[in-house]
Amino acid sequence: MTQRPAAFLDRDGVLIVDSGYPHRPDQLVLIPGAAEAVKRLNAAGYVTVIVTNQSGVARGMFSEETMHDFNRRLVARLAEGGGRIDAVYACPFHSEAADERYRHPDHPDRKPNPGMLLRAAAEHDLDLSRSLMIGDQPSDMEAARRAGVAGHRFTEGDLNQFIRDLALA
Repeated sequence: MTQRPAAFLDRDGVLIVDSGYPHRPDQLVLIPGAAEAVKRLNAAGYVTVIVTNQSGVARGMFSEETMHDFNRRLVARLAEGGGRIDAVYACPFHSEAADERYRHPDHPDRKPNPGMLLRAAAEHDLDLSRSLMIGDQPSDMEAARRAGVAGHRFTEGDLNQFIRDLALA
């Protein structure tokens, strides 16, 4: 089987409005065009993977289970709009974690490190040279660079239009 390209998508600020450590159902507000963008990437043959730093877990703001539940709700919400997410990778680790279980000085999964992208590539047989990352932070772009993936910085607007304008899909 031929390796497929991936579209790695940051969560907060790309797929959903970044309201500051979103984790409650009422904080699940899609960015305009998010579901349509994911659907467009699906149709173009990209494996769609969410890669998200979630230091709110490490900071004791919410549990790891709450984080997973929120991510499941997001995947379902995108699916309602026709977009399929193939995998979700979340990094709950932080160097200044309140909860010692999540304290790590420089976890390989925490962006700007490329661990989540590299793990997804290995677990889903992805071709990183044909893959892309859409993120809103410099750390997203650095993780993409370190993984050998093209990085595209999304800062505002309609995500579907952003992808259309890049002629990615």
